[in-house]
Amino acid sequence: MARIGLDIGGTFTDFVLHHERISLYKCLTTPQDPSVAALEGLGELIRQAGITLGDVSEIVHGTTLVTNAIIERRGARLGLLTTQGFRDSLEMGTEQRYDIYDLFLGFPDPLVPRRHRLEVGERMDRDGRVIARLDPNEVRAAVRRLVDDGIETVAVCFLHSYANPAHEQAVRALIAQEFPNLFVSLSSDVVAELREYPRAVTTCANAYVQPLMDRYLANFEHELSARGFRGALRLM
Repeated sequence: MARIGLDIGGTFTDFVLHHERISLYKCLTTPQDPSVAALEGLGELIRQAGITLGDVSEIVHGTTLVTNAIIERRGARLGLLTTQGFRDSLEMGTEQRYDIYDLFLGFPDPLVPRRHRLEVGERMDRDGRVIARLDPNEVRAAVRRLVDDGIETVAVCFLHSYANPAHEQAVRALIAQEFPNLFVSLSSDVVAELREYPRAVTTCANAYVQPLMDRYLANFEHELSARGFRGALRLM
C-alpha cells in the first residue's frame, strides 16, 4: 500500500508519495480554497505513479492554515463564556513582557473583544467541588446574546474545570440542543490544566479556527471519499 504526505503552505503545496520508491510533486496553493490545490496535486501524483487513491493506505496532512488564520485574524466571530469575575483575564494575561524596559509596549488585541466575553455565575473550587451551581437560564440568555450579535463559535472556560468539567459539559449540551449551528470549544477538552489564562487563550484559539477547519476538512474528506480513498487521513 502507498502512503502520501502533503503540506499546504502559504505559497506552495508539497507532496511526497512512498510507493516502491519516493515521488515528489509541488503546485501553487489556492488560498481561496486550499483543498483545490491539494486534490489536484494528489491526482497528478498518483497518475504519475500509475496508482489510484484506493491504493493509498494513509495520507498525512500538514498545514499552516490554522497558524495563518490566527496571525492574519481571519477566524470566525468568537465569543467567550467564563466564570463571573474572570472576564478580563484574557486581556490581563500573565503580565509577562517581552521587553521589560519598554514603557510603551503594545500587545495584540485578544481574539475575543470585551463585549463578547460574558460571565456566568458558576464556581468550582480547586478540587472540583461545586461552590455555585450553574444556572441554565443564565447560560441560555448569554448564548442568545452572543448569537444575536453574529457569533459563530463559543469558547467556554470556567474556573477549575480541569478538576471538574461538569459545568462546561452542561453548557455544551444546552448549546447542542438549543443552538445546534453554533460551534463550541471547552477548555476541559482542549487543555485540561490549571492556570486560567493559558487555558482560556488556548481554548479561544481553538474555537476561533474551528469553523474554518470544519468546513475545509468536511469538503476535503468528502472529495477524497468520492475519489476512492478508504485509508486513514491524519492531520497535523
